[in-house]
Amino acid sequence: MSASPAEPAPTSPATPATGPVSLCAREPRVAAERLVGEMVPPPRFDSVRFATYVPDPNQPSQTEAVTVLSAFAAGLGQDPGGKRRWFGRKPGTAAAPGGPRGVYLDGGYGVGKTHLLASLWHATPAAPEQKAFGTFVELTNLVGALGFQQTVRTLAGHRLLCIDEFELDDPGDTVLVSSLLSRLVEAGVALAATSNTLPGKLGEGRFAAADFMREIQGLSARFRPLRIDGEDYRHRGLPEAPAPLTTEQVTRAAHTTEAASLDDFPALLAHLATVHPSRYGALTEGLRVACFTDVGPVPDQSTALRLVVLADRLYDREIPVLASGLPFDRLFSDEMLNGGYRKKYFRAISRLTALARDAKGLRAE
Repeated sequence: MSASPAEPAPTSPATPATGPVSLCAREPRVAAERLVGEMVPPPRFDSVRFATYVPDPNQPSQTEAVTVLSAFAAGLGQDPGGKRRWFGRKPGTAAAPGGPRGVYLDGGYGVGKTHLLASLWHATPAAPEQKAFGTFVELTNLVGALGFQQTVRTLAGHRLLCIDEFELDDPGDTVLVSSLLSRLVEAGVALAATSNTLPGKLGEGRFAAADFMREIQGLSARFRPLRIDGEDYRHRGLPEAPAPLTTEQVTRAAHTTEAASLDDFPALLAHLATVHPSRYGALTEGLRVACFTDVGPVPDQSTALRLVVLADRLYDREIPVLASGLPFDRLFSDEMLNGGYRKKYFRAISRLTALARDAKGLRAE
């Protein structure tokens, strides 16, 4: 797996010229042009490569994934006949009609799927503007901002589209994404995606997936599944998660750290409902540390899913988290952790715990 993030640089003990910001006071608006321009791997994955992925020797599927994806990236170059190559097939050989046009990385949280997806983006022999990288929610929001036809025109000229955190949480997304990916495949765009759910199981436990089985099966046919086994590298050989701080400690740290945010956790959860999840990255822009007070159980599933997206954006932007209240492994109820979104919730716990470790050097005693 990728190495653990470096410890944040020590902070100055001096009080910043301005106090902490409040995420609750931010209402980001993101122009459509910016949405397209920012479809690149996030900061945490900007420098990752296949060579920096360290497979677990006890998990041969991890080594296989590097081999398959490296060949896939090489096969996305132009052959002498001008035809694109898929999974390293011989130059000039057309892909089988209706066959897979991409790779689908399936596995538990913390096995390095996003590392591998970003490495594929970096290894693909094409200019940055010819390949796109974004989360599933960012892709669906792009369609909302540009319209379906303009999104197709914008992405159709790309060599590769990478979709992180691929999930189908409602019927509308199922039909939308099925249609979009079909059009992009017809235009010759290669696809790559990560998810915690096998492509044939997308939507299971979330909505009446059987009613949309044709679309789900169509999506599944676009990808070659690649299973990646292993344990969560973020907790492998690391100490226990740090205990929550007191409200006074969190507040003091927020006021003595440059570019910090400070929010009451329940108020922040309420504010997230007013901001589209695709803007959560913009919501955290410029932060060096996020500070939360009075962390408590998430009240309902809709709120929980929004928190998952915020945790993802904090993680891929390498923003440490200081918090008071309950520890992060008590955010979600047993019912949530045993339901259809359980893998998302475990991922959020894993990532927030890692970010709490990253914040060790930022604590104000």
